Amino acid sequence: MKTLLLIRHAKSSWNDPDVDDFDRPLNKRGKLNAPEMAHRLANRGITPELLIASPAKRTKSTARLMAKEWHYDKDAILLEEELYLCYASTFLKVITKIDDDIDTVALFAHNPGITDFANYVTQEIRIDNIPTSGVFAVQANIQSWKDFDRARKSFLFFDYPKQEVV
Repeated sequence: MKTLLLIRHAKSSWNDPDVDDFDRPLNKRGKLNAPEMAHRLANRGITPELLIASPAKRTKSTARLMAKEWHYDKDAILLEEELYLCYASTFLKVITKIDDDIDTVALFAHNPGITDFANYVTQEIRIDNIPTSGVFAVQANIQSWKDFDRARKSFLFFDYPKQEVV
């Protein structure tokens, strides 16, 4: 069984309009929400074995803040250039390269691609938007990540900072 966590980067700062999109940092709320969401995942008994992130500053920072909460080495986060503002189809390219010994993976990326991909992977639920720091989780009953696209995926949960935890 493989578990995939699709995580949108935390809230970024728009304070400096001259900062390039790729270099935008997290704002105060983003720096608080990312560890909170990592904590919520840990409370569900979910700790990813591999973190893969877009190299954009806000996405990399989100992954690092969550990694700290999970006691995951921030230097072990895999940065994938392809995940920066990618289309939904790009996620599959990244997923098929994951080592089959890894069962739980967190992919950190951007909208609209991450929401489009979440809607692609499961027929059970449709969402309009993965908000910042949002987590969309699915499982596939497979042994190899290469089989992820063809496998039937089961929706696990969708969580985000402003959602009340039940």
